[in-house]
Parts: sequence; structure tokens; C-alpha cells
Amino acid sequence: MSRTVVITGGTGGLGKALVHRLVSQDYRLAVTYLLPDEATAFEEEFEVDEDRLLLTRVDATNAEAVASLFKDVSERWGEIHGLLSLVGGWAGGRDVEETDDVRLERMLDLNLRSAFYSVRTALPYLREAGWGRIILVGSRGAVDYPTSQAAFNISKAGVVALGKSVANELEGTGVTANVLMPSVIDTPATRSSLPYADYLSWPTPDEIAAVAEFLLGDESGVMNGALVPVYGQA
Repeated sequence: MSRTVVITGGTGGLGKALVHRLVSQDYRLAVTYLLPDEATAFEEEFEVDEDRLLLTRVDATNAEAVASLFKDVSERWGEIHGLLSLVGGWAGGRDVEETDDVRLERMLDLNLRSAFYSVRTALPYLREAGWGRIILVGSRGAVDYPTSQAAFNISKAGVVALGKSVANELEGTGVTANVLMPSVIDTPATRSSLPYADYLSWPTPDEIAAVAEFLLGDESGVMNGALVPVYGQA
């Protein structure tokens, strides 16, 4: 059976690594982006096919836009079986007393509200299908609380609470929710921002995508409400 999966923020490093793994399998993928440059780069890397791989501009911090996305995907392909909420961002360099409202709201929007709106919208579709997988992206910072990134830590702690809460609500439904917990992901942008770090210990997007691929499958059905550390060798 072909399964339909929505990947919000799927044009980043992790999203593209996951699409590479899934596009040749029996999945239909609806991938969202926000910036035009992201769409251009994605289309240069993948053959967008309206029957198997759909690329759509969606602001995941807007509840109405997210609702419209799921409605369109359902009308196009029928049942929806999975959500990977990959929209997010990082902001550091500020302790709590130095964190202004703009920075706080930006982290809450990108990391928590985007996930909440996507999960809230996806739930009726997954319940109707009678089988589903929700995968959120938390952070090691949500449980270790490193200094100088309080707004980020708070927003990702909210994602963890969201994943745990919805997992409890989904008991016995055939739908599960789990949270990937990365630390530093080895991407060109991360290397550029941390030029003196030991990047050899960082997990790659493809290594994390392999874990996400497993969580999407039937074999992960025994996992619900799990926080899955993908820290690499650090």
C-alpha cells in the first residue's frame, strides 16, 4: 500500500536526506518550503512529480496555511499516514536576562507553533486512516539546557512536551508520535558557524534520516512517546 507523508520544512539538509531515502519507495511525499531559493535548490536535486512528490510553499507558523495544506493533500491523494515536522531554527548567544521578545517569539514560532499546528491538523487525518506516524524534532538542548540559548531550549522543550502529550492521547489508535533529539548536525552551514569545532563526531543528515525512516515504518509501532537521541559520537 502506498502511504502519504507530509514533510514540513523538507527542503533543508535533513528533509532532503529523508526524501532521498523515501522517494524511490512506496511513498507519496508532500514537502513544504518557505523561501524561493529553497524550492529552486530542491527542484534541482529532485524530479518533482505531482503523482509521487509534491513541493508546496507553506508558512508552517500560520495555522490556516497548514490546514489548507492537509486539505489539499487529502483531496489529491486520499488518506494521510505520516507527518514529519522539520520546520525549525536556532538562535543563541543570549542568556535569559538578555533575551528580547523578538528572539523569544521567533523561536516559539519556528520550533513550537509550527509543530503544534502541524500535529493538530494532522491528527484527524491519521486517525481516519487508522495507522499513522508523527515524528517531531526536539533537541538535546531541551533536556540538557545549555547556556546562552534559553529561547531555543524553551521552544524545543515545548516540542518534547507536545510529542509526549499527543503520544498519550494516541494510545490504542494505531498512530504513534515520537521525537528525534539531535544535538549538532553536520551540515555546511553548521561547519561555517562553528569553524573550530570537531565536526567528525557530529551525525550527518543522512544518518538522522535513517532513524526517521525507521520511525516511519511498521517496525516502529512498539515505540510511542519516545525521545530518540541522535547525538553522534559527542
